[in-house]
Amino acid sequence: MIEITRLNGTPLVLNAELIKFVEQNPDTVITLVTGDKLVVREAAAEIVNRVLAYRRQLQRIEVLAPDAAGDPAPDNTGPAAAEEQRG
Repeated sequence: MIEITRLNGTPLVLNAELIKFVEQNPDTVITLVTGDKLVVREAAAEIVNRVLAYRRQLQRIEVLAPDAAGDPAPDNTGPAAAEEQRG
């Protein structure tokens, strides 16, 4: 999710995954995959930066999170791991 501001000053939190494209001429228009359009105060480059920061944050969370099954990441530091590495 990214924070943006409508032209009238109303703050809005947008699901960045719904953005299809962003145009700037002169107002910034965000077109969503649903076909809806939002006119916002932020420049197109700022929207891109916020989306990239959002995606970086998701990647950091995925690296720290357990696997999809809900099991914690394996402990690769114990004796069993050392034995497994030796073959």
